[in-house]
Amino acid sequence: MKINVWSTSLACLLLVFFAGGAAAEHHAAQSHHELNQQVIASIDKGLAWLKAQQGEDGLFRNHPGITALAVTAFLRHPQGKYTEANSPFIKKAIEQLVAMQQPNGAIYDADKQPALPNYNTSISVMALASTENSAYAEVIAKAQGFLKTLQINDEESVYYGGIGYGSRETVHDLSNLNIAIQALKESGSDDDEVWNKAVKFLERTQNRSESNDQGWAGNDGGFIYSPDGESKAGKDEAGHPRSYASMTYAGLLSFIYANVDKTDPRVQSAVNWIQKHFTLDENYGMGAQGLYYHYHTMAKALRLYGQPVLVDAKGISHDWYQEFAGKLMELQKPEGFWVNEESRWMEADPVLVTSYSILALDTAYPR
Repeated sequence: MKINVWSTSLACLLLVFFAGGAAAEHHAAQSHHELNQQVIASIDKGLAWLKAQQGEDGLFRNHPGITALAVTAFLRHPQGKYTEANSPFIKKAIEQLVAMQQPNGAIYDADKQPALPNYNTSISVMALASTENSAYAEVIAKAQGFLKTLQINDEESVYYGGIGYGSRETVHDLSNLNIAIQALKESGSDDDEVWNKAVKFLERTQNRSESNDQGWAGNDGGFIYSPDGESKAGKDEAGHPRSYASMTYAGLLSFIYANVDKTDPRVQSAVNWIQKHFTLDENYGMGAQGLYYHYHTMAKALRLYGQPVLVDAKGISHDWYQEFAGKLMELQKPEGFWVNEESRWMEADPVLVTSYSILALDTAYPR
C-alpha cells in the first residue's frame, strides 16, 4: 500500500502551515516522537495477543477474511518487524488463503455461508500483496480479474459502476465497492475503465446534488450506503438520507484511489463534511455501530488525503493523528486486544476488532 511519506522536516513544515508558529511546530514534533514510541508499543502488544489467537491450521477464527485482516496487520507493521520469511505463522496463514482460491479467481471458503466472495477476496488480495512476494503474482492477478467481473456495467442501472457482495445479486453498496477498490489499488491494478465506472457510483452515494443525479441527494457532501438512497443512519431533518462518517471516509478514500484529484469539488465536499463532523467518540451518525471499521477507514482516508490538521465546525484545530492514536490506545484492553460492546457487523469479535485497530495504527503512523 502506498501512503504519504513524511520526512521529519516536511512534517514540521506542514505543522507550521496548518497549526502556525515555531513553538507549535516544536511541540508537535516532540509530542509525535514520544507518541510514535507509544503507538509502536501498542501495536506490538496487540499483535502479541493476536498471534495467540491463530488456529493450528493457520487460520484466525477459521475465517478467510478475518485471517487476511490479521495477517495484513502483521505485515504492515510500521517498522517492518514481521515478514513472511521471518514469521512461519504468517506463511501458514497465507498458504491457507491461497488454497481457498476458486477456479474463477475468488478467494473464499465455499463451505461457509454467506460466502461473501468480494469481501473475502479483496481482503485476501491485500494480505497477499502485503507479503511483497512475487510468487503470489498469478494468484493476485486471478483475484483482481474476479473482482472486476463483479462491477455493474449496465449504464441504465442506478448501481452502475458498483460492486456488491458477489453472493447477493441485488445488493451493491459503497462498503463493498470501497473494499474492492482498496484491494485493486493496493495490489497494483490501476484500470481507468474500472475507476471511471466506480466514480459514477461514488457520485450517486454522495449527498452532493451538483454531481449526484439521484433525486434524493442533499448537499452536505457526506456519503451514504447505496445509490438507491439507503442510509444505515436513516434520514436527516430535511428528509434526505443521512450522511455518516464511515461511509464518508470510504467515499473519500475511494475517490482518491480512483485517481480523482484531491482539489476536485467532490473530494473537497467530503473533506468539508469530515472536518465539520470530526469526532473520535463515535462513528458519526451511527453511534458505536461499526466504530472500528470506521477507525480503520478513517486512518486510511486521512493519511492518504495528507492534511495533518483538521478544523471542526467550532473552529477547533485537531492534530488528527495525535488524537486518533491517543483514542485507540485508550480503548485498548490491558491484555492487548480491542473489542466493541456494540456487536453489529461482527464487532463483538475481538480478533476482528483488534485487526482493524492495529491496521488503523499501522496506517496512521507517519512514515
